[in-house]
Amino acid sequence: MKHYLCKLVLIGSLLAGAALADKPNVLLILTDDLGYSDLGCYGSEIATPNLDRLAADGLRFTQFYNTAKCHSTRVSLLSGRWCRQAGDESLKKAVIIPEVLAPAGYFTAMSGKWHLSKEPTDFGFQRYFGHLSGATDYYKGDKSFRLNGQPWQVPKKEFYTTVAKVDHALGFMEEARGEKKPWFLYLAFNAPHAPLQPLKADYQKYLGKYDAGWDAIREKRLLKQKELGLFGRELQASPRPDHVAAWDSLTPEEQSWEARRMTAYAAMIDRVDQEIGRLVRDLETKGELDNTLILFLSDNGACPYDRRSTDRDREPYEPGVRWSDSTGWAWARNSPFRYYKQNQFEGGISTPAIVHWPAGLKTAPGALVHSPAHLVDVLPTLADIAGAQVPETWPGRDPSPLAGVSLKPVFNGEKVASRPPIHLLFASDRGLRDGDWKLVSFQSQPWELYNIAEDRTELNDLAGKHPEIVEKMSKQWHDMTENVLKAPEGERKPVAAEATEQRHREWTVYGDAKASSMRHEAGKEKARKGKGKGMAKAAAAGTKMPRARVGTKLTVEGAELVLECTGEDPGLAFNGVPGVSVTGPYSLVFSVQSQASGGGEVYYTTDAQTILPKGKHLTFDVQHDGQWHSHTVKLETSDTLHSFRLDACAGPGSVRIKELKLLDAQGLVLQNWP
Repeated sequence: MKHYLCKLVLIGSLLAGAALADKPNVLLILTDDLGYSDLGCYGSEIATPNLDRLAADGLRFTQFYNTAKCHSTRVSLLSGRWCRQAGDESLKKAVIIPEVLAPAGYFTAMSGKWHLSKEPTDFGFQRYFGHLSGATDYYKGDKSFRLNGQPWQVPKKEFYTTVAKVDHALGFMEEARGEKKPWFLYLAFNAPHAPLQPLKADYQKYLGKYDAGWDAIREKRLLKQKELGLFGRELQASPRPDHVAAWDSLTPEEQSWEARRMTAYAAMIDRVDQEIGRLVRDLETKGELDNTLILFLSDNGACPYDRRSTDRDREPYEPGVRWSDSTGWAWARNSPFRYYKQNQFEGGISTPAIVHWPAGLKTAPGALVHSPAHLVDVLPTLADIAGAQVPETWPGRDPSPLAGVSLKPVFNGEKVASRPPIHLLFASDRGLRDGDWKLVSFQSQPWELYNIAEDRTELNDLAGKHPEIVEKMSKQWHDMTENVLKAPEGERKPVAAEATEQRHREWTVYGDAKASSMRHEAGKEKARKGKGKGMAKAAAAGTKMPRARVGTKLTVEGAELVLECTGEDPGLAFNGVPGVSVTGPYSLVFSVQSQASGGGEVYYTTDAQTILPKGKHLTFDVQHDGQWHSHTVKLETSDTLHSFRLDACAGPGSVRIKELKLLDAQGLVLQNWP
């Protein structure tokens, strides 16, 4: 009997091992601010042979949607839920992919940009390398780098983020092999997100290629998309918008600057492809490529926000040089669509989406899938393929129902039987895709209605012809926003009755070779002026008022600081704290009433040379329930405080701060605001 039981145990172990061996490895790759047409297999002139090969041997989606924004895409991708529904960056109402796959026998690892609350190792990732921040210097990194939950010092030489992330990814894959487990690896590049800092060799490869300008490059991309048969039918491309200047109208100095900016973009995208090639070759060498499910995506469309660029007369790979995005090139990179990152038009939400899995795909090599899909579908798809259960409960969290559907039928060459409407929301930009119909609003301007099956580029607004569809879909959108996402009231207000000019204050201003930097400086000057009588009184009393960050409008109402945040770099910077001469430690004490989203952060410095948000970085939880909550953040330093930054949210919405005080080690008030 004992011999018989041993045989049963051995057989059971062998069967369990075989089942694990049959499960595919999963490589989930996310790029940052990559435009729809930025890959060769989606129309680009940029050399992306490795991704093009994966597409040729696998399949491409032509209507795969993201959330049009960095952090909200990461929430939806990992959680299978709409961002608000998942609890935003806190993920308090979700269980995410590694937590679903680990119980099914998977080794889980991440390399790259996190941009959510806490750290990846707090959410089921057994290994992690990367930066917690939303953006970082490609050569110098920042102080948010972590390795397996511990601070990691960025080397002073021979470091580049895109390369380093793949170096560690390869190491994690090798660890998984040692444990003889299938693995899930989430690789989140920060490229080609600004600052535009390519490697020298990659940059020089593209010099001169963009001298023809965005009009000519876009025409070439459109032609290539047609030759590829990318959309399965004839498409009318969106025209150049009024806010983008014709290339020929630019001065030679402007043309030179813009051509070099696009050269930097191309080089950074090329490098991403080269590093993915390293991963693919490793999988081939280890005999794992056939049974590795590779999914490649972008977090939003190309970024149009032309913020401050430094050292335009130097090369972008030189130390300290930081170039920003370009609205004109964002338009070309999103060919053939309208608008950009953050907008819920197709240019903001359409991602290149490549699936490669020779052992699992039943579709013909190079297949194009024209049915709509969304990031929220990734978790249910992976759970379905891995035979994993999605937990309905989780310690310390209250998981909401999944919003996505499994795409496994698509991989089998079939169609998804049905899917619920795709909800679209970031800040004041909103939309809803239901079947062929799409309802969309630019910054809460009047609803526009498009039949995507006939008008993918959103050129023919049918809202006037079909008010009944607008009414029905508007009600759907509001019902989902309130009852499924449970978004704050400010994000559920009716759209405007009349349209105004569709512009954004951070889009490039053309007509002056220094327009973007002048615009940036003008914006800073405006932020310093006219903050209300409360600020004037505070200044008279010797209190230096904070400076509102780019994505924040600050006013003072009595004893309260009132912040209206767009979700784009929100917060307050206290540059230089007058009257503070004692050394630390300190306590920052304040109360917050929030109807925004995301976690809170404090950065502080003890010298004039360290520029915020560099310096020490702390986090705190924020409740976005519209009630007042008290907070105390300890600044553990023995030096004298110089400056600090307070971010009471990470997403869009309204925030009020009162009773903000800086205390010394004995609890005495050193400074208070307003």
